[in-house]
Amino acid sequence: MAPRDELDRANARAARQLTTHPTVVTARYDPDTDRVIMRLSNRLEVSFPAHEAEGLETATPADLSRIEIDPPGFGLHFPTLDADLYVPALLQGVFGSERWMAARLGARGGKSRTAAKAAASRKNGKLGGRPSASAIKSDGSRTIHGRDKHP
Repeated sequence: MAPRDELDRANARAARQLTTHPTVVTARYDPDTDRVIMRLSNRLEVSFPAHEAEGLETATPADLSRIEIDPPGFGLHFPTLDADLYVPALLQGVFGSERWMAARLGARGGKSRTAAKAAASRKNGKLGGRPSASAIKSDGSRTIHGRDKHP
């Protein structure tokens, strides 16, 4: 259990955050636009694409139709999915954990279709394709079809 002074400091931080950050007053899912719409305490209405948030990627409209707001108003909970989203992070464009966001970014990068990527792929293909791990030598060169190739 945390010492009393830690709890007091945490409560003071929470009280400051309530006075300096908007909180969620209402939240709903709009199936026509596939967006979660939040109305904040400062009367601003903000929405985000539902399937872009961690835990909601495979959600059905029925899953998204029930949204609970945590008591201070800093979190959204989707009970049928057991998914929670932190609203201050959503407002900064962070739709999931650091690891989850990195994986999504990497997946998008792997799908890119640039001229440079296509040229590198053609060059690699002329060398016999992607080398196996055992074909790469410690100096960065590789062996292909029994011949040494240097980068």
